[in-house]
Amino acid sequence: MRPDESKIIQLKDYRPSDFLIDRVELDVRLDPHATRVKATLTIRPNPEGRADAPLVLDGDELNLRSVSLDGRALPSGEYETGPQFLSISQPPRQAFTLEIETELDPTANTKLMGLYRSSGNYCTQCEADGFRRITYFLDRPDILSVYTTRIEADRDEAPVLLGNGNPVESGAIEGTNRHFAIWHDPHPKPSYLFALVGGRLGHVGKSFTTMSGRAVRLKVYVEPGKEDRAHYALDALERSMRWDERVFGREYDLDEFNIVAVSDFNMGAMENKGLNIFNDKYVLASPETATDADYANIEAIIAHEYFHNWSGNRVTCRDWFQLCLKEGLTVFRDQEFSSDERSRPVHRIAEVKTLRARQFAEDASPLAHPVRPQQYREINNFYTATVYEKGAEIVRMLKTIIGEGDFRRGMDLYFDRCDGTAATVENFLDAFATVTGRDLSHFARWYSQAGTPRVTIRSTYDEAAQTYRLDFAQATAPTPGQPSKEPMAIPVAIGLVAQDGSSLTATSERVSPQGVFMLDRAQDSLSFSGVTSRPVPSVFRDFSAPVRTSLDLTNDDLLVLLRHDTDAFNRWQAAQTVAMRLLIGLAERTSVPDGDFDRLAAALRTFLESDARRDPAFAALVLTLPNEADVAQEIGANVNPDAIHRARRELRRMIGTVCAEPLLQLYEELADQGPYSPDAASAGRRSLRNVSLDLLAAADARQGERRAQAQFETASNMTDRLASFGVLMTLPGEAREAAIAAFGRRYADEPLVLDKWFTLQASIQEDGTLDRVRRLMEHPAFSISNPNRVRSLVGSFAMLNPTQFNRADGQGYEFVADMVLRVDPLNPQLAARLLTAFGSWRIMEPERLERARSALRRIAQNASLSRDVGDIVQRSLEETLVK
Repeated sequence: MRPDESKIIQLKDYRPSDFLIDRVELDVRLDPHATRVKATLTIRPNPEGRADAPLVLDGDELNLRSVSLDGRALPSGEYETGPQFLSISQPPRQAFTLEIETELDPTANTKLMGLYRSSGNYCTQCEADGFRRITYFLDRPDILSVYTTRIEADRDEAPVLLGNGNPVESGAIEGTNRHFAIWHDPHPKPSYLFALVGGRLGHVGKSFTTMSGRAVRLKVYVEPGKEDRAHYALDALERSMRWDERVFGREYDLDEFNIVAVSDFNMGAMENKGLNIFNDKYVLASPETATDADYANIEAIIAHEYFHNWSGNRVTCRDWFQLCLKEGLTVFRDQEFSSDERSRPVHRIAEVKTLRARQFAEDASPLAHPVRPQQYREINNFYTATVYEKGAEIVRMLKTIIGEGDFRRGMDLYFDRCDGTAATVENFLDAFATVTGRDLSHFARWYSQAGTPRVTIRSTYDEAAQTYRLDFAQATAPTPGQPSKEPMAIPVAIGLVAQDGSSLTATSERVSPQGVFMLDRAQDSLSFSGVTSRPVPSVFRDFSAPVRTSLDLTNDDLLVLLRHDTDAFNRWQAAQTVAMRLLIGLAERTSVPDGDFDRLAAALRTFLESDARRDPAFAALVLTLPNEADVAQEIGANVNPDAIHRARRELRRMIGTVCAEPLLQLYEELADQGPYSPDAASAGRRSLRNVSLDLLAAADARQGERRAQAQFETASNMTDRLASFGVLMTLPGEAREAAIAAFGRRYADEPLVLDKWFTLQASIQEDGTLDRVRRLMEHPAFSISNPNRVRSLVGSFAMLNPTQFNRADGQGYEFVADMVLRVDPLNPQLAARLLTAFGSWRIMEPERLERARSALRRIAQNASLSRDVGDIVQRSLEETLVK
């Protein structure tokens, strides 16, 4: 029975597996080109399945060596097989044992799915469906099995052998140079969480004592010689474990927790049970090679993968449509951890910037889909910002609506009920409904309805009656497959701010004691009494819902919020909104009163002089204008990226000029910070200093170049060196080219640092950048087979360089299309990620739009596309109303 690989998978078609696999025993004999895998599977019919069903196991490019049932070798007539499946039409109707032996070539596995070799080390990546590239299996997340894995390898090639769970036995194989290790995981898990590692690795480690007093060995494995760069990751792991015990009551459940860093990896990291495998960029850090952002990312991603131990591993997904149940929930958990470890307001702003840049753009594109999709062709393409970031926002809204206490009780109930099971979104919501007695069916629309709601707010003040009314209207634009939208349940965290910043007393029966108004209809009104003067509304405080807003506030009103709002997020948002209005006016050459520029610049100068030193990280965010992609999304149609780039450059120049004196004072004052530390306060001071440098250079290129060059040459850490290098990238001339050459020489042997070098050059918004990128592809450090190198150069050009990717002559589109077709046969997942750079092609002005369409059609006409790329390009070209 051959599976239909072209079939569209539908959520509504889910049914339980006809068979269950209770135990999996693997014997993996590692070899660079001829790895043998013997899988012994204990299988039984599922009482909820079909009684007469055949057993059909998934495979992918497998070489079958033998198959036996209950110790009897099956003759070819009793089963059917191919690289993608193994089918037994008449399996036993009681429990039985199936033994399957396959042979793999890990060195040739450029897809980096299943078992492969990376820099001489063996490792695995099985999510979403990579286990079927190791052995034939029921490769679906609702098949939970207990795994025992024996790993064998040449001792010189792979002295370290790691698997899931706890170590059971290890030793030498007599008469050979080979050795083995046996690992046992007592917790049933789906196949996507299987992992093994074999190689030459060094490590750092420590002991951790859980809240119940158990000792756990923690280790971080890296390439030999890089152990000193793994200490921060180890520290982040320990802090994550302690935080999860304190905040969620979740204790680790094995005797060991191992992290392994590899240089070739399609994802950021993978939460395999007890054996997390990481892209080395999210483990390795030193002041000389890692920026403050790198340290923060390491902390967050270490935490994210650890938190999966409960939200993803102990409680896993029934099917891949429930992916947000583990990813969105775990993103929320890692965001809360980072907020507690750092500045909560600053971290919240960073979260929202990421959401708007990635997920709002996705919602407005042909690739829009619900947080829980209803169908997919290729699951790898649904590891998206919608599932992750918007999924986290849904969890955050739930907490906002029901309150912190009930949220914790609901989480406890969810974990208790679903521990050891494959759960659904309904299971998750039902735990909170049980705890609170609330009907959450309306709120559940957030999981099923795609698109970003737009909330329009209009205000009316009655001075005589001392009342203030806000009229709300919500609407969500059509998205592919969903032309009509229902109203959402939207929590609006709200406050009123007096024009002069003084305290303002106002009451409304429809605002909760926590300051939240529930907007759950298409239109609604909210009235306040006892309002003695016209206030400025502060809505969606702390970004209480993932929506776009249209407010009838003047720029002067918004600057009142910047000066006086007690909500840090809305202070930042006020400055962003004024800047966005000015940028759109400049880009579209509409009339923008000179006074508006002057008032924004004056407000920012006052902010710098009065507030910047209190929270430098927050000040740096206030001074950073909306990026060009955000402006393009706000314009929404007939976009000219060149005009947006010019507008942003001009507004930066004006702000830098008006604020030059306080900016220079801050730049000099923050220069001497002592020995490097990645803590939030130190990082905030560096951030403000480097934003000041950028604005000073925008105002005066000659002086900016001089300062940036001096900082580049004398910087004591990568954060300051890279920031000054980035400023030099905006200033054409000999100093820039000299810095490029010096940076390349200095870090020639540091691949992760050269990724930054590739990225900044690919991001130069000048006509010569495409030729520069092509030349850099010939650099000895660039490799088309390494995802980090491709993302840093080609991906940065496509996603971080709007003027050059969207060139009017179409050459940027053609280059990226060429790269997608070149990468696809080697690594389909990487190629599909590059292709998502075309997500905003429909909002471009007509000439660019047609050139992008032509490039996409050329990709679509290739007869040998992978499912990953074929799915993305097909959805990108579908003629469906998406705006």
